Amino acid sequence: MSSFANTTPFASNPIQTKDDLTKFLIGILDPLAHHTSPGGARIHLGFTGTHYDEAAAQLEGFSRPIWALASLLAGGGSYEGTQRWVNGFANGTNPDHEEFWGNMTDKDQRMVECSAIGFSLSVANAQLWDSLPPEGKRNLETWLGGMNDKEMPNTNWLWFRVFSNLGLSKVGSSRYDAKRMKADLDHLDTFYIGDGWSRDGPEGVVQLDYYSSSFAIQYSQLVYSKLAQAEDPVRCEEFRNRARQFALDFVYYFDAEGRGIPFGRSLTYRFAMSSFWGALAFADVELPAPLTWGVVKGLQLRNIRYWARQPGAYYPDGTLTIGYCYPNHNMTENYNSPGSPYWCCKSFIALSLPTTHPFWSALEEPYPAALRETTKVLHKPFHIATNLGGHSFILSSGQQCSYPVKQSAAKYGKFAYSSAFGYSVPVGSLTLEELGGDNALALSADDGETWKCRRDTREAHVEGGRWLRSMWYPWKDVTVETWLVPPTAAAPLWHLRVHRIRTAQRLLSAEGGFAIYGQRRDGRALEPAAGEAFGTLESGGEARAASKAGVSGIAELRRKPGRKGRALRTDANTNLMVPRAVLPTLFDEHEPSEDDYWLVTGVFGLPSVGEEDGARPGWEAGWEKRPGVPDEILALMQ
Repeated sequence: MSSFANTTPFASNPIQTKDDLTKFLIGILDPLAHHTSPGGARIHLGFTGTHYDEAAAQLEGFSRPIWALASLLAGGGSYEGTQRWVNGFANGTNPDHEEFWGNMTDKDQRMVECSAIGFSLSVANAQLWDSLPPEGKRNLETWLGGMNDKEMPNTNWLWFRVFSNLGLSKVGSSRYDAKRMKADLDHLDTFYIGDGWSRDGPEGVVQLDYYSSSFAIQYSQLVYSKLAQAEDPVRCEEFRNRARQFALDFVYYFDAEGRGIPFGRSLTYRFAMSSFWGALAFADVELPAPLTWGVVKGLQLRNIRYWARQPGAYYPDGTLTIGYCYPNHNMTENYNSPGSPYWCCKSFIALSLPTTHPFWSALEEPYPAALRETTKVLHKPFHIATNLGGHSFILSSGQQCSYPVKQSAAKYGKFAYSSAFGYSVPVGSLTLEELGGDNALALSADDGETWKCRRDTREAHVEGGRWLRSMWYPWKDVTVETWLVPPTAAAPLWHLRVHRIRTAQRLLSAEGGFAIYGQRRDGRALEPAAGEAFGTLESGGEARAASKAGVSGIAELRRKPGRKGRALRTDANTNLMVPRAVLPTLFDEHEPSEDDYWLVTGVFGLPSVGEEDGARPGWEAGWEKRPGVPDEILALMQ
């Protein structure tokens, strides 16, 4: 199949040096000029809406690239378009200008966008603040300081006000509120739960997604630890200590090729997922083994390189699309404007460092050998991370969004999330094809007209340091208990799921494995095939699919007669990684009963490596190495 469209404006950039990263950034910033308002204060990138107003959306387009611009300027670089943002500061904060952003109100989206502005005043005030006329400075400090008496969500948002005050302090503004900043920091510290991890909210919240790391909390703690060292040394050292602990868990969310594991909300921020690694360098954290500066450099730059080469992440003019590996509004949230993806600009923070910094002077190293072919229980986020067999993914039970968010069952409630195969989201509310039910046990109580997947996971815990155990109560008279067991050395390409279903009503069940690219080499849909050829296979209680992306399969391990395997072609644009996917699925029926139904499921996943065309030959031997049920779980089934 022709690949003429499978390229990006940045494909030829190796992104190995500071100069390379600067060139990539300029390629990100330049296209914004054509979308910038005459006064510079707004950037309009599209016509889709959000729950907040259009002025705030265009402010978002203006502000988020500042994360990168400020880093570039702080590191001694220059950008010929910098004056656009200086003009924007002056006009966007001028109440008499037609491009005025509007004053902040309680829980206002404008608060989010203050964080990048505060960061820029902290690290690049000579180029940005000093370039403003006196009236522009007065207006900017008045506008930023306007959030100090407003109500904010009890979440990571409090960091945005910290950054605003930090910026105001760095330029000597009278609008800096030291008391407010300390109160916010003290409250944010109550989110800390140990082992380096912070939840995104107060006690009772079980949400530890990328906002706990790169998108917000860890990143902010690290930047603060560098910029406030003189004024708040004890807290700054605590933040660095947390980062050291966290890094040894967070490294498992990336694979050897640089891909992060898609999990949770706001994934349209893309390579913001890896910004934690650049922030480690910014804060000059003493690294814990086996991490070195060469390893950290590789984790950051490989992720950026991966995204620089994703054609679907960019429009033809070089601006970013809303979506993940391709434009996709099914997976977005109601706060994603066309400017939202530019939160990825946080990952340019390494540009603020001199070339003599060990991040830049060290030779880039691959993913640490000591962490390959390993499994680690991550107790705080209720994850078990593994990369056995060359497949990096997490098993997950227990997290959920603490407030309504679009597709939250898919973003937090699935059993597994893979760096190679991503996850899928519903595109409709009826058929199983619309559901995108990968790595989920979907149940229907109306003969398949509608389907329900796990969202509100209860009683989740790590059992014996070996597997995850949890409960789901989809209806008042239905309970599902689930054990998730990671791969073993004996069957490294499989993980195990055991479900105990108790139901007083008739149910249909459909359990999905990993969704996978569903096309042949000629671009047409996969067809049935035997052996290791590209195609699908359905045989009794088994189903699998093989394509250029690798192999995905699922099998009923107790050989339950009624459970049948099928390679289900999901509706277009359900999967985050590929727009056309096939989902190996097991189907069953369950009549009302006082007895338990036990489902024992093996899930197989083997991604292709790099640009290789499909899984490496010989994978069928791994397919035959089925996992066993641990004795402790087996005893419960007797």
